[in-house]
This record gives sequence, C-alpha cells and structure tokens, in this order.
Amino acid sequence: MSSRSSKDTPHRKGPPAGFPVLPDWRGACLSNVVPALLGPPDASDWLPEPVKEAKSVVLLLIDGMGWEQLQERAALTPVLSSMQGGPITTVAPTTTTTALTSLVTGATPGEHGIIGYQIHMNGQVLNALRWTSGIKRADARKSIIPEQVQTRPAFFGRRVPVVSRSEFQGTGFTRAHLDGVAHAGYKLTSSIAVEVHKLVEGGAPLVYVYYDGPDRVGHEYGFGPYLDAEYAEVDHLVARILEVLPPEAALLVVSDHGLVMVGDNTMELARDVLALTSVVSGEARFRWLHARPGRAGELLAAAADRYGRFGLVMGAEQVLDEAWLGPVASPEARARLGDVALVPRDPVAFTEPKPPSANRAGADGKPAFKLLCRHGSLTSAEVLVPCLAAAGNRT
Repeated sequence: MSSRSSKDTPHRKGPPAGFPVLPDWRGACLSNVVPALLGPPDASDWLPEPVKEAKSVVLLLIDGMGWEQLQERAALTPVLSSMQGGPITTVAPTTTTTALTSLVTGATPGEHGIIGYQIHMNGQVLNALRWTSGIKRADARKSIIPEQVQTRPAFFGRRVPVVSRSEFQGTGFTRAHLDGVAHAGYKLTSSIAVEVHKLVEGGAPLVYVYYDGPDRVGHEYGFGPYLDAEYAEVDHLVARILEVLPPEAALLVVSDHGLVMVGDNTMELARDVLALTSVVSGEARFRWLHARPGRAGELLAAAADRYGRFGLVMGAEQVLDEAWLGPVASPEARARLGDVALVPRDPVAFTEPKPPSANRAGADGKPAFKLLCRHGSLTSAEVLVPCLAAAGNRT
C-alpha cells in the first residue's frame, strides 16, 4: 500500500451539525453490549433496566433496523415501542460484517480488523459477507482463511448458543466472527421463538439471535409498504420471544445499522479518480480508494474536488486520528485501509464501474436486484440503533 502523509486533512464543505455521527466507543455503543452483559451487574449504566435484573438474557440483533426508521414506524411496532431503552451508536463503517464482529467480540473495528464489506488483503478484495473475491466471486475460504482474518473469540470464549439462519453455518464470515460457538439453525422465522425457549429452559445464561429481515427487504424494496410490513413482522417476532421467556429472563433488542434511501442516486467513480487508484474497497457509502504508488496526495485532492460536496473525503490517517475505527487500530487493520475514504452525508452511493464480463447474478443464479436502501456512512439514520429490553412474561 502506498505511503500516506500525516498532514492529510479532511475536505469538508459545510456538513450540517450531526454529521458525522461517530461511535461512542467508551459508552453506549454496540461494541460494548456483550462486555456489559458478561461483566458485573453494574458494568454499564446505559443498559435498559430489565437486562440488569435478569438471570438470563436473549440478545436479539435485527439487521438493518435503525433507531430513526423504528421511530417512524412506532404505530406498527407496539411491542418494541413499549420496551425500555433508547438509541445507542453502532460502529464505523455502518455495515453488517463490521458491526456483527464488534458486537460478538466486544472489540472495535480497529482491533478486530473486519473493517468493511469489501476488504483489500492478500492481494485480493475480499467480499467479507459472502467470503468471495474477484469478478467471478470465487470462494475465498481457502485463499483467505476466515479464522486467521479475525482471531478474537466470540463472547470472550464462552460457548454462547447462536440462533441464526441454517444456511449461514459454515460460511466464511460465520467462521470469522463466530468460530467455536454452538449453532442452532432455523429455516423459518416461526422457529426462532421455539429455539430460544429450548435454550433458555436448558439453562443458557445468554442466547444470541440474529434476524436479517429489515435489511433484506430495505435493500430490495426501499422504504414503503414492504418494509412497513417487515417491521410489523419483527414486532410479532419480539412478542413471540417474550411470550416464551420466564419473568426472570429478559430480551434485549439491538441492531447493526440503519438504512438510507438512495435509489437511483448512484455515481460511478470518475475516470480521473480511478486513474490515480489501484484498488477500490469498502462499499458504496463508505468507499476506500487505494492510491497508485506515490499518488496518495493527488488522489485525495482529485476525490475531494469531485465528491467533497456530497460529504467527507478524508485521508486514512485522519480517519485513524479521529478514531473512527476506535481508539486503537492494529497493524493488520491499518494494512487493510485504503488511502482515501469517501463518506457521503447525502443519500448517494459511489459505485465501481462493472466490466462487461462481470457476473451480475446473485447467489441463487438469478439477476441481482438494484439496491434501493443502503448503509455504511455516518449519518444519524445509519449510526443510531435501538437498545431496547423487556422482561419475559410467561407464567
């Protein structure tokens, strides 16, 4: 990777108050949830009261359910709206791979090294969610060993049972952030509460549940009736879990990120910017540009000129100095960063030009749909996530 100057400064063109919203690394942040749950009862004063008093906790992460979007749908989510708690910050970038790893390890992105959706390492750009690389999206589990990319144990080495979709078991990303846990897979949403009941009755003091409905629906359908219906379904899921929990147990609901409606507001990276770029990583709302040797300064200036009006264009050293990835960044995490970060304030996405030979089909062989809602940046809509709890009500 090319050298960077410590004099790199952010190019900011009048961002409004509240942008960027940075993670509260020492307080109410997603990366501190598990340490607080596994620590002493007085480990955190920001956890909702029902969790502090519980003998067992079910930690339910709803992918893509931001605090602001939840507030806008309060009428559709009466159970969630009645729970105690409020918003906390997720991590940066606001993307699933980074946030889930921070949640289960209790580490910042700068510590665990899963710094985004696409990560440049071993001479490849790894899609960390699918654990593939290259235009043909080849399986990268042998060339980039998941357990070596992220070595921190989930839940500090405790064998916490994890309830997630059956198809996620054994994937590269699961191995990278949940190596060694006890998996309880589900194929239908109706099975989640059944699995939770079984595990809590079996004496598990902590159960982790992952559900990705709002993220999937938001990406494909955007804001509207489909996402509204999904929020109502999430509320039903929460109600079903609470029904099977005894009063001495509690349900804690969090999320990894919110969503922003982008739609057709996408911009392919300009040719003059790409001419100074050797590799592109990250994602469309937190894009990393890796400079050609000796061109980092030119790349920063060119990118700022092109994209500064949409948000922030920053050198990597400035990102690290401002602790966007946490107070500490490991050598491994630093090596995976680009030289310039594009972090939009506006509802836009910076996309890569696709070669004609690129396979645009999804994992099931069907044409990939256009992403309507996106995430990754540091707006309040993406950074603020719920941290809500209630005690069980089964008698």
